[in-house]
Amino acid sequence: MPRFLRQSLPDVILVEPDVHRDGRGFFLETWQRERYRQSGIALEFVQENHSRSAHGVLRGLHLQVEHPQGKLVRCVEGEVYDAAVDARPDSPTFGQWSAANLRADDFRQLWVPPGFAHGFCVVSPHAQFEYKCTDFYTPGDEITLAWNDPALAIPWPLADPVLSDKDRRGLSLAELREHLERSAR
Repeated sequence: MPRFLRQSLPDVILVEPDVHRDGRGFFLETWQRERYRQSGIALEFVQENHSRSAHGVLRGLHLQVEHPQGKLVRCVEGEVYDAAVDARPDSPTFGQWSAANLRADDFRQLWVPPGFAHGFCVVSPHAQFEYKCTDFYTPGDEITLAWNDPALAIPWPLADPVLSDKDRRGLSLAELREHLERSAR
């Protein structure tokens, strides 16, 4: 039976699946609707994504406002440092974050609930990353939160990561709050 471990932000869940290994290799369930539902991951998934990135690439911190995505994430090759930031403006934990190292060889997953910004940094030579989403990607709805905002103080494992232009221009936490409050009106 997999273990579902609530993180410092209780809505974020680290999943440690049962991995059955023998001389042939391994087998594990990466998602089983009823088990995950009973453990607090009850939303339906509508899209699955797969990325490959080189060492030092940081993707994030991304969120969608009108179509928030919950994400069940895992690293299928290599290792990443994965972070989730509470971006729900009415939440008592707004701006707080939780992070975990996800490695292909430990099979752990992280549940990032809707309303959270999400990002990861590749710490191995390269990494492949898969994630199931609870809503469709809507490009015009996406916002990037600055990965290095001092108000967040996330201890990323690299001081000078490789970033996209979009990720280089991320909003500060204060700017994000202002944007979310305007959007709610």
